[in-house]
Amino acid sequence: MEITSIGSPALWAGFILFVLGMLALDLGVFHRKAHVVGYKEAAIWSGVWIGLALVFNAGIGWFFGAERAGEFLAGYLIEKSLSVDNIFVFVMIFGAFAVPPAVQHRVLFWGILGALVMRAALIFAGAALVASFHGVMYVFGAFLIFTAVKLLVDMNKPPKNLKEGWFYRTFTRLVPTAERYDGARFFTRIDGRRLATPLLMVLVMVELTDLVFAVDSIPAIFAVTSDPFIVFTSNIFALLGLRSLYFLLAGMMERFRYLKVGLVGILMFVGAKLLLAGVWKIPIAVSLAVIAGILAVAVGASLWRDAHRQRSVAAPL
Repeated sequence: MEITSIGSPALWAGFILFVLGMLALDLGVFHRKAHVVGYKEAAIWSGVWIGLALVFNAGIGWFFGAERAGEFLAGYLIEKSLSVDNIFVFVMIFGAFAVPPAVQHRVLFWGILGALVMRAALIFAGAALVASFHGVMYVFGAFLIFTAVKLLVDMNKPPKNLKEGWFYRTFTRLVPTAERYDGARFFTRIDGRRLATPLLMVLVMVELTDLVFAVDSIPAIFAVTSDPFIVFTSNIFALLGLRSLYFLLAGMMERFRYLKVGLVGILMFVGAKLLLAGVWKIPIAVSLAVIAGILAVAVGASLWRDAHRQRSVAAPL
């Protein structure tokens, strides 16, 4: 299967330089000192990243046409919605290891930087597979439906105790680790010994989480486009906004109860789209409408349920 891409060497270089510049500005200027990221700051940064993604999308539409712009927007919505599941897990990890709020941004920054590298490797590997073996799309589709079913089955299971899991036992056995945090440092010295802090363990766990979610999300985006440049850029924009989205939603996850149900619906849809590709190619406009519709229904139902619950609590007996 031949893959065509809008990404010229100049476009690739320009986009990568833009990402590196924004990351340097983020860590070197706006978050040079560890601090608690408030709701207002998180909302502003979320708006910035979403705005930049939409401007980039408009540029794709202007130079390469509405079809390519639709592919980018559909891919961005898929990755953005799947990143919400990352946030559920980040909340659980930070809570289990009592990560101080002031250093959470540092963990997410380095975690997402590592995720950018992993996503790039997986995207190019996926594009090579699609180009050399068309049948891999059916494998992707079956895998996404399996993931959706597993997510649905696991939805109501109680959260695991991470300090009793295999990762905690393995990490502390292989890496000498201090019991307490030392500010935003990943390593510390106690009685002359160089030890990892729990922050390093949390960072490694975040990286592994990103890897697991990348294995789910990369096949999903290939359901709407096989262009490596669009796959890469939509992934990166979703990832770059993940930190601010975490601080925006972390304290309100209970309000968005049906988002996971929405994620199941999206995975089911894109999985079915891949499996049906040889029989019926669903137009990108239809895919975009279905994905946006599922997200809107999930968010709307969640907010309605939360408002109804609050009215029930406030109602006099």
